[in-house]
Amino acid sequence: MDRSGDAADVRVQRSKAAVLAKTYELLTSGGIGGVSIDEVSRRSGVAKTTIYRHWPSRAALLVEACSTIGSAPPVPDTGSFGADLAALTEELAEQLRSARWAAVLPSIVDAAEREPELAGLHADLHARLMAPFGAVTERARARGELAADREPADVTAAIAGPLFYRRWFSREPLDAAFVRRVVEDALGHLSVRPHST
Repeated sequence: MDRSGDAADVRVQRSKAAVLAKTYELLTSGGIGGVSIDEVSRRSGVAKTTIYRHWPSRAALLVEACSTIGSAPPVPDTGSFGADLAALTEELAEQLRSARWAAVLPSIVDAAEREPELAGLHADLHARLMAPFGAVTERARARGELAADREPADVTAAIAGPLFYRRWFSREPLDAAFVRRVVEDALGHLSVRPHST
């Protein structure tokens, strides 16, 4: 039995894990601009040549380091579009307040404008985070709670837009009262049920 190959595999996995952990640490402390192969090597103790053996570029390393951030919340199924939307909105607001990816996302958006490899990362992250809104929208359309022409992107924009604005532009609190108003406003604009005038 060749145990030297097993030991080498363990060392490779340990080195890769150290590199990815330090890359993510640098991302969350200084954004994408704070990540360099030199600094990752210094902090992880893994030689630059080894890093380049596994990731041919800084962008490739960033893509893999970010591949696990922003896990999608579970898709609620309360039987009501409004309750599903409220649950998703509360979860997104909580993630924007506390998840480490929320501090990194602005630098990913910025880098995606300039680096094609990172544009794919941005698209993947967006799709992963917003997929539950698509699922509840499709279900609501099937139940007749939303007009057939309402697209998941309409729902996502109605919810994520105000939350993102508050998190990154006005920097006002994402408190429960604000989240409730966002949901109520979105339901008022998106719902099939006619409004009384």
